This record gives sequence, C-alpha cells and structure tokens, in this order.
Amino acid sequence: MPRGDKSSYTNKQKRKAEHIEEGYEKRGVKKKEAERRAWATVNRESGGGKKSGSGRGRKTTKVSSKRGGRIGGPRGGKAAASRSAADRSRSAKKAAATRKRNAAKRSPAKARRSPAKKTARKR
Repeated sequence: MPRGDKSSYTNKQKRKAEHIEEGYEKRGVKKKEAERRAWATVNRESGGGKKSGSGRGRKTTKVSSKRGGRIGGPRGGKAAASRSAADRSRSAKKAAATRKRNAAKRSPAKARRSPAKKTARKR
C-alpha cells in the first residue's frame, strides 16, 4: 500500500477528515495544506486507519476538535482576543501582583517552623 493511501480508513474517518478540511479552507488555508492538517487531526484523534485483528481497536479522543474553535493558546480565548492590549496588560499586571501577594503570605509560614518540629515529622 503506497504512502497516502486512504483505503484503510473507515467511512466515518473519511467524512471527518473532509469536514475538518472544509473548515480549514473556509479560514483561508490552501487546499493541500488543509487536507494534510485534516488527516493529521484524524490520525491524532483515532490512531490512524482501521487495523484487523482482535484487540487492535483504540479509543478515540476529541481533544483536537475541542481546541479547534479557540484563538491563541490554552488560556487565550475569544474574550482575550477582543480586548485591547492595554486591558490585557492591566489584567496581567493585576495577576502578577496577586501571585506576588499570595507568595508572600505562604513563605513566612514555612520560615516559622522550628528545626525540632521538622525532625519530629520525619520519624
């Protein structure tokens, strides 16, 4: 079987790849690149084409499809994309200040423990 042969895929996998490909083309990705990405997504979600033999099945995941509609990385969604740079910067500074404040609250508690208590815990 030559590379790129799709005969070993199920009809459902072929339909899925076609649908994903159409989505990429709507977003302006070239036909060939859209097809490549679509099959890569199908392979990642279902583990490739169907394979004969008992116990050769694999569970499918939807991790790629779930992430598809988001803009940016794991934390940057449509809400973040629609906000101005100044708003995002202000939010980031506020988050950094909160982390710094919480770290300051936690660190004195660790420093207060006496060495005797530490050795008692180890035993």
